Amino acid sequence: MTILDKPKISDHDLNLAELLDALASTGDVPLVFHYDGRPVKSGYHVTEVKAGQFSALDCGANPEAWSEIFVQLWDVEEAGRTHLSAGKFSAIVRKVSDHVRLDATARLTFEVSDGLRPMQLYCAGTPLAKEDGVHVHLEPRAASCKPRDRWLAEAAAAGTCCGPKAASSACCT
Repeated sequence: MTILDKPKISDHDLNLAELLDALASTGDVPLVFHYDGRPVKSGYHVTEVKAGQFSALDCGANPEAWSEIFVQLWDVEEAGRTHLSAGKFSAIVRKVSDHVRLDATARLTFEVSDGLRPMQLYCAGTPLAKEDGVHVHLEPRAASCKPRDRWLAEAAAAGTCCGPKAASSACCT
């Protein structure tokens, strides 16, 4: 994976392997996460990395199963601390993986709080290399309807946007 010139929240969730691959070539430059239009404070901590296996029924009564890795960030300012380096972040994840089985291809979710506001869930965009470090933009993780998402993906793959008869209609232009 290469680091792009602009942040991108892709059409698929960034996974742990993609994030670590992007950070591997960056060395010990600062790793700065951005959320809600601002960067995390320089004293931020990675307070927890956890893995979960989930089984559920979606709103269409379809069985769902997935793996997810949660990285919890505590957005605090501490005197004398700087942003974690990309190498330190990667080392933390490696240490966790020595004790907890992490599926590197699992969906990656960031939990962020400043200790005062409630924890918020975010998905990560592609890391962006800048002169002052590596920047990762976090976007709020939105709710979705999985049956609708599947239907939209199937319609897009079939080259339609409004149903089977719409291939030549104005909605597809």
